[in-house]
Amino acid sequence: MESNIIGRREIVVTDELTAAAVDASLPSVFSTPQLISLIEMTAAKSVESMLEPGQTTVGTEINIKHMAATPVGMTISCETVLREREKNRLEFDVRAYDDKELVAEGTHQRFIIKKEKFMLRAAKKASPDCI
Repeated sequence: MESNIIGRREIVVTDELTAAAVDASLPSVFSTPQLISLIEMTAAKSVESMLEPGQTTVGTEINIKHMAATPVGMTISCETVLREREKNRLEFDVRAYDDKELVAEGTHQRFIIKKEKFMLRAAKKASPDCI
């Protein structure tokens, strides 16, 4: 897997994607948790075709500045750039724009994992026998 793999996704901000959808006292603008989700999915999809059968990636770290509010109806465009790979660790630079300006930037880290092994470990953790 090489570096400089670019991922791009766009979504339109709906009422369901706003901070107000979680708490009516909050503004009706694109929420930071939804931004994080968009970044994670964009990065994950960008490297998906490079993975071996049975592998996937999981997010382990995100560091972003959410600098501008985006109202309902605007489009958010997310771009992730894989800038470094060290074994199974992937480091991305991330940016998000709305129709007017840069709204967020930062970094995101993902790890390549074997999905079945990962899910078995999670299931074991959920077991009542797990201490």
